[in-house]
Amino acid sequence: MKELLFIACLALLASTAFAQLKRPRGVAISKAEFYQEGRDFQCLDGSQLIAFEKINDDYCDCDDGSDEPGTAACPNGSFHCTNAGHKPKYIPSSRVNDGICDCCDGSDEYDGRVTCANYCKELGKQMREELEKQRALLLEGYEIYKEYVHKGTEARKEKQNKLDELRTQRDELKAIKDQLEDKKQELEIPEKEAKDKHRTEWEETKALMKEEKNKATAKEAFDELDANADQIVTVEEMQVHQEFDIDNGGEVSAEEAREYLEDHPQVDFEVFYDKIWENIKEVYKKPGSESSESAPPPEQTTTPPPTSNEEIVDHFDDLPDEEDDEEEFLEDEEDLEDEDQEEKVDEQGDDFKIPEYDEETKKLIEAADQARREFDQADSRYREVDRELTETEKVLALDFGPNNEFYPLRGECYEFTDREYTYKLCPFEKATQRNKHGGTETNLGHWGKFDGPENRKYAAMKYEKGQNCYNGPDRSCYVKIECGLHNELRSSAEPNRCEYEYVFASPAACREPPPATYDPNHDEL
Repeated sequence: MKELLFIACLALLASTAFAQLKRPRGVAISKAEFYQEGRDFQCLDGSQLIAFEKINDDYCDCDDGSDEPGTAACPNGSFHCTNAGHKPKYIPSSRVNDGICDCCDGSDEYDGRVTCANYCKELGKQMREELEKQRALLLEGYEIYKEYVHKGTEARKEKQNKLDELRTQRDELKAIKDQLEDKKQELEIPEKEAKDKHRTEWEETKALMKEEKNKATAKEAFDELDANADQIVTVEEMQVHQEFDIDNGGEVSAEEAREYLEDHPQVDFEVFYDKIWENIKEVYKKPGSESSESAPPPEQTTTPPPTSNEEIVDHFDDLPDEEDDEEEFLEDEEDLEDEDQEEKVDEQGDDFKIPEYDEETKKLIEAADQARREFDQADSRYREVDRELTETEKVLALDFGPNNEFYPLRGECYEFTDREYTYKLCPFEKATQRNKHGGTETNLGHWGKFDGPENRKYAAMKYEKGQNCYNGPDRSCYVKIECGLHNELRSSAEPNRCEYEYVFASPAACREPPPATYDPNHDEL
């Protein structure tokens, strides 16, 4: 306590000494040492040395005007207003004794032509009150800033903990996914073998059925062409059918008939089926059929006669409707789309429908389908967690300030509207502009970084690589950040083409104000 009293006494003595320090009019205490009575005066610019008596003699001796701080003699001189009770200031020495009171203490008008009231204490009081208000606002902003720091720090910790959980969860899900994938692949092997076997057998059966049906249709045509039923088709019998009139001359010539018979004068059914039928079946018209450029497909106009494989054909005719059967088959083949497509193409244009799988194959398909469903669910969950993990890593990689004070701004957007446009700022995401009467947004820039001046990095944000300007650069936005009690986008400007500038206020930019140091009794502040 004694030490504190001693220091206070020393400070009081020093203050009194400064107040009583004798110096020429218009000289600040900080420069009193250069104006010592009894010693020649060195012009402050070092240009010359003059007698002390020449100071304030209303004649300018020094080039810098430093010898006339209290008169208007030097055009470049400066007069120091002490303004005790308020704050000191310098005025041009040309204003000394000009009849206008420039200093609040009236010290610039000392010749008596005007009387200046000393209202420095009143100004000082107003200034102190204003400073106190400003400091109170800064303190309030600082309290909110501390809340932001707490929220940001806690949120970042939660994100980090979530990241650790997601990494563990992803590893666990990957192990499950890999296990189910192995199981799926294992069950798909016998499934594919059974399906391939089923298809191979069906293709063989279908080929045989088509052959028998084609042969039956050919036999019906042969019997119709064989007018005398002698089991021989001759050139003359072919000439009866006008569809064989190649040159459309109105009748079938012998040459035209022989051309269709491959130059044979006559053929039996074996030669007819092996050599002739494939070439004429699209031309041949069954008597009584409608006239057209090409005859309908044989399977639509003929009924297969009994053959050596009659039972197979009967089995085919009893198969279910094509659409119902195909739908059921495609459901079984949901993961084999290419094979399904081939089957649908194979089945178009004929009546041959693939039969159902046998029970054993159905069980193999169901087991593989179940394995695929389980794998798909596990894979979907794994991808979902992996996406969430990636997003969490991106958030944690962002710079939210030295104490995470800007973290609460993430995910928020703020707008400012002037006479024509509405501007939007979404911290850590983007800056945009749109006509206030409607229309699409123009991207002014994506989040880049904090870009304040040296030692004040977090006083500004940079948004870059926005929408390109016509015949110009990509748009960009520079955001100045100032202390405010609320998050608020205060203004927008475009100082250069395609370069925008926002002013944004936020408690995140507030800091603890320095202690009040205003001394109302100073001689020189």
